[in-house]
Amino acid sequence: MNFLAHIYLSGNNESITIGNFIADGIRGKKYKNYPKDLQIGILLHREIDTFTDAHPIVRQSTKRLHKNYSHYSGVIVDILYDHFLAKNWQKYSETPLDIYVEKFYKSLEDNFEILPERTKKMMPFMIADNWLLNYAKIEGIQRVLDGMNRRTQNRSKMNKATTELNTYYSEFENEFTLFFDELILFSNNKLIELTNKLNNQP
Repeated sequence: MNFLAHIYLSGNNESITIGNFIADGIRGKKYKNYPKDLQIGILLHREIDTFTDAHPIVRQSTKRLHKNYSHYSGVIVDILYDHFLAKNWQKYSETPLDIYVEKFYKSLEDNFEILPERTKKMMPFMIADNWLLNYAKIEGIQRVLDGMNRRTQNRSKMNKATTELNTYYSEFENEFTLFFDELILFSNNKLIELTNKLNNQP
């Protein structure tokens, strides 16, 4: 899953949410260098990714893209699923998306010192272009895919994936909806499990 989903699936604990958000920049056992709630968020992120990558519904989505985008298909599906989460946000949260993301950006700014360098460099662009809110629009997804394609030196051709999004829009949305219901349940249970496990460690 991409940024918005990971943030949403973290629950209401600010530190767990930040841990989940920064997890891609924390390798191996380096998560142990962080406070316990951030550790929980980092480990939750890894569990979510493992569950997502192996799920048959997600694989159905990625299969639709594999011919044109090969191993980048999974990355594209993560981004497309964030679009459907943002678009249908009112189904998942009582807090309007614009207020939710502003609160998250404020949280990042308040905890700037603890962020890894990778996140510190990305954060100004994320906030200035309001990535999380703009996921709700296909134009916003296009900008994300353009940026991802540039980072692969145009090898991935990910910038063209909105073609498939438009062509198979209802299929992708149905797959997201079915999968995300399962992912919410999985994440809620895993969050309880990780919290109990780490809080009982000496």
